[in-house]
Amino acid sequence: MSAGRAPAERSRSAADKRRLILDAAVRVFARQGFHACRVADIADEAGVAYGLVYHYFASKDEVLDTLFLERWNVMLELIRHVDAEPLPVREKLAAIASFIVDSYRHDPDLMKVIIVEVTRAANSFGRTHIGVIRTAYELIGEIVAKAQAEGVFKAEIDARFAAMAFYGAIEQLLTGWIFDLLPHDQEYFEHAKWLVVETVCGGLEVNVAGQANAR
Repeated sequence: MSAGRAPAERSRSAADKRRLILDAAVRVFARQGFHACRVADIADEAGVAYGLVYHYFASKDEVLDTLFLERWNVMLELIRHVDAEPLPVREKLAAIASFIVDSYRHDPDLMKVIIVEVTRAANSFGRTHIGVIRTAYELIGEIVAKAQAEGVFKAEIDARFAAMAFYGAIEQLLTGWIFDLLPHDQEYFEHAKWLVVETVCGGLEVNVAGQANAR
């Protein structure tokens, strides 16, 4: 029986070591910045041999790619799941905003790395991942477009622009937290979610009462 368990145990051990390296890389990237750190710094942080990092990853670039794609793909799946639910558009956008804000609250170092080192690095990693980054905007844009087709959101505002404004507002919140420009308490995290949804939806929603008065 011990022989039968060995492959599974080795697999778990490999997965654990790989995760150990990724978690260490998050701390190093957040603390030193991606370009300033070395693979040796990641190995030291993880408490593993230098060569073990290269056993799992070809370079520190691949480490960053992995960290970004793991989190971004989870977000894309969340957006798709939310969009498939029979919810009002405000609730859909609130769920997406909540996921991103809570992601920062639970793992600020990882979100700092994603915002600073990937999505804003237009000439390097941002360009490499522009396809999956664009997918997030497109999925949010589809949510907006459906609300426009239902007469809930104003049709004259481009859905793609609305999606960028929505995600851009959240990104600016994350930036504010990253640079300690905003409060980090639980009450403000919850208030920030509301602020994003209210600001964006308030500008997009059709004012039925106003239209009736105009007529």
